Amino acid sequence: MHHHVSRVLPYSPEQLFELVGNVALYPDFVPWITAMRTWNARDLGEGLSTVDAEAGVGFAFLRERFSTRVHRDETTRQIDVHLLSGPFRKLTNRWRFLPDENGTRIEFDIDFQFKSRLLEGLLRANFAHAVDRLMECFEARAKAIYD
Repeated sequence: MHHHVSRVLPYSPEQLFELVGNVALYPDFVPWITAMRTWNARDLGEGLSTVDAEAGVGFAFLRERFSTRVHRDETTRQIDVHLLSGPFRKLTNRWRFLPDENGTRIEFDIDFQFKSRLLEGLLRANFAHAVDRLMECFEARAKAIYD
């Protein structure tokens, strides 16, 4: 499944890059992320860094853990996330933070496929809503921090 979201928020690209790039804090403002563990943080120089992260997620019918590698490029203000392990056959997402006359245009792309066809079927119907809800969590967090 693939989904694309584009939103303009009244904050700087640097502020939003920092907010999204700080994955360790996601449990503070994304309600279905129940735990986050990070390790293997590396500064690669020239604004590049990576960190590995294991997220615990919980919904009414689902409790899972999955691990990703988060690649942050401060120069281009882009964050790429790739699956390390978990219930997915494939998981990638990309965040881009582009200057806009009204602040920043966030471009978010996510592409994933579950190993289980049952899970895939259960989430397919609500996937777009879940991505929109995720964006709302980040918008509310930005407002709480930067307003």
